[in-house]
This record gives sequence, structure tokens and C-alpha cells, in this order.
Amino acid sequence: MTEYEIQGPTRVCAASGRELKPGDRFYGVLVEDGGKLVRRDYAADAWVGPPAGNVAYWCGRVPAADKPRRPVVNDDLLLDCFDRLKDSADPDGRNFRYVAALLLMRRKRFKFEDVFRDDAGRDVMLVRDSRGGAVHQVVDPRLADDQVAAVQAEVFRVLGWE
Repeated sequence: MTEYEIQGPTRVCAASGRELKPGDRFYGVLVEDGGKLVRRDYAADAWVGPPAGNVAYWCGRVPAADKPRRPVVNDDLLLDCFDRLKDSADPDGRNFRYVAALLLMRRKRFKFEDVFRDDAGRDVMLVRDSRGGAVHQVVDPRLADDQVAAVQAEVFRVLGWE
């Protein structure tokens, strides 16, 4: 199957150049241009029908407002960061790794197996990678809820997911 990268809505009428406002009716068209699929949007009052050679067209309304989107989490990138921090002695690195493990469990990439207390008296969580089956030990840094939220925000910032 061939994949095409198609731009999102332009919110500008291709015929008149005027901005399409929330609630406006528009027509979207895909045309081939230089071997690429290009999207063009038209205000309803400027629509004269689909251009010759179009691939597809549709009608819609400009959404009322953009809803804030949750960040797209790349599990493999998060797992890579998690693995790189395995032997970190830095408290920030351990906190980052712990929150990464929690995020991977929420994403169902990791499954909780068990918890035990190590020789140093720390709680250690055992998690299993649902894809590869590897078992990881994660030291619980005993963060308060607000600290977990702060570290999670830092994880998202560092990985460019904010």
C-alpha cells in the first residue's frame, strides 16, 4: 500500500484567498500536483464544482474551535529513554525513568508484575514489556502526586510532546 502525506485544512479559500472561519461551510479537494497529492479548500460561496482531474472532494464545516490535543506518545522513543536511564545514579534520571515506566504501563506497553524491597530498603517494581517479554526493575522514588505530574511534564517537554 502506498502512503501519502496530505496536509491538514488550510482554512483559506483557494479561489478567493479569504480566511475560512469556524462554522463556515467549505469544500475540500485533493488534486495531484507534481506527483504529490495536494489539498485545496474552497469557501462554499466560491465553489463552482470540483476541478478537472481531482482525486477526491468533500464538503464540511470548519470546526468551532481547536480542542487541545493530548500529546502523541511514541512508545518506542519513551522505551529508549527508559532503557538509557537504567543505571542512572542521578535522582532526576531515576525519577524520569520511574515516570516513563508509569506512562508505559498506562499505554499498556508494560505490565505490572510484582514489587519487592531491595537490600537498600527501596521499593522496586517489576514490569514486563508486553512486546518483547523483557522484565525490568524500576526503583520507586516515592514521589508525591504533584512531583509525578512535574516529572511527567518534564518527560513530555524533553521528548517534544507538549
